[in-house]
Amino acid sequence: MIQVKNLVYNPFQENTYIVYDESKECVIFDPGMLSDQECQHFSDEIDSLGVKPVKLLQTHLHLDHVFGTSYVSKTYELDPESHKDDLFFLEQTQDYALQFGLEVREKPPLPKEFLAEGDEVRFGNTVFKVIHIPGHSPGGILFYNEESKILFSGDVLFQGSVGRSDLPGGNHESLIKGIQEKLMVLPDDVVVYSGHGPSTTIGKERYNNPFL
Repeated sequence: MIQVKNLVYNPFQENTYIVYDESKECVIFDPGMLSDQECQHFSDEIDSLGVKPVKLLQTHLHLDHVFGTSYVSKTYELDPESHKDDLFFLEQTQDYALQFGLEVREKPPLPKEFLAEGDEVRFGNTVFKVIHIPGHSPGGILFYNEESKILFSGDVLFQGSVGRSDLPGGNHESLIKGIQEKLMVLPDDVVVYSGHGPSTTIGKERYNNPFL
């Protein structure tokens, strides 16, 4: 049985997820901790849950989703995994953060492994299938567990909205096409955990999302 712990960090109110099952192994999605206090809070949550981080997964590499990548990578000796098409964002993280008055002490580490459409990510007794939907970012990927009907959508799909497509590498047509063809075919009761804001379901977005 998959358990999801949602932690909200940084001025962009980004959702960082700790996801674990009965094995007590966990994966970390999009660590967004910016300050030392947020990093300590994250580690306190890991300790409180009694879980062992075994994978560091990135839905995409926009700055608000990678602020805590260096900390998690060093603290838990994990290499980040993402799609190769988003790599160029990492070079810009520190300069882009300064435009918002934010200091990032070091550039996030580069992934050593890349994920692509159809790949499977395994930990404990759980398997996530990788879905690639560009449009918010070129390398945007989502993680779907069919058994538990859980989807981690990054900034592709939100409650009542979809991801921005006006950022570098964005494409609104690709985004909507990907959502329609790859997400709206999933069952209505699939729970969607987004990169910002509350969770939703495929059914709610199928019938109520004005962008779809």
